[in-house]
This record gives sequence, structure tokens and C-alpha cells, in this order.
Amino acid sequence: MGPPASPGTPPTDGSMDMPGMPAMHMAFFWGHRVQVLFSNWPGDRDGVGMYVLCLLVVFALAALVEVLSAWSRGLARRRSRDSNALGTLLMTGIHAVKVGLSYLVMLATMSFNGGVFIAVLAGHAAGFFLARRGILGGHAAHDEVPTTNGALHPPELKPEIF
Repeated sequence: MGPPASPGTPPTDGSMDMPGMPAMHMAFFWGHRVQVLFSNWPGDRDGVGMYVLCLLVVFALAALVEVLSAWSRGLARRRSRDSNALGTLLMTGIHAVKVGLSYLVMLATMSFNGGVFIAVLAGHAAGFFLARRGILGGHAAHDEVPTTNGALHPPELKPEIF
């Protein structure tokens, strides 16, 4: 048994313990005992069920960020032709919600839990897929630049007649 650690020495288990605060991990770890977004959520006593619910919520938040991104891009393309105050206000609201959800997803990722990280990646991928395929009923995901055999072609310019 070695000498006791001095008060300023960080613990060797990869976490940082501060008085009155839960342990903060400094590297990815696996396990269902994790604090994500709120204190005691998903909770130590509630077991794996609440952890799975937490992963599903994080997955949905990440997917929603991608869907809102595609939706706002589609609205911006349509609104560029006829800009009005109501449309700009709607785009501003969508942007604010998207940024807020993005920060929540980032904070969840900062829990350094491997399962949460995978749920974030899967949620972003699923949201991108849904928005890109237009499954949610929008045409916001289609490219403006037409493609043929994977080669990009610039849009044709129409000559202006004076």
C-alpha cells in the first residue's frame, strides 16, 4: 500500500471528484450509471430502463436537429424569392430551436458515456437520412445543382433579353 495521495493530486481512475459534485469522467466510459443533462437523470437507482430511455431521448434530439436544419434550408430557399416579415420570423424561431437543441445534444455528449455518444451519432445519421429522403414530407433536402451520373453540373444560365 502506497502513501496517501496529496489533496492536489487528481484521481487515477479517469474521473474528477469535486466536493459536493458527482464524479466527472475525463475519457469515454461504458455503463448505465451516468448523469446526462439533468441531475439524477437517468439516475443510479432506476437501472437500465431509464438509461435506455435516456438514449432514446438523446437519439430523438439529434435526429430533430438534422430535420430542423434541412427544413430551415428549404424555407430559406423558398423565402429568398419572396421575403416577408412573417417568413423571416418563422425562420428565426426554427433557428433558435435548432441551436438550443444542438447545445443540449452537445451537453449530453459531454457526459463522456459511450452509449450516449453512439446514440448522438445514430440520431444525427437517422435525421439526415429522413430529411434527405424527404420521408417527412418536405422537399428541403433536394439539391439545387442537378447531377448526372454523380457529376455536378452548374445550373444553366438563361440569356437576358434587354
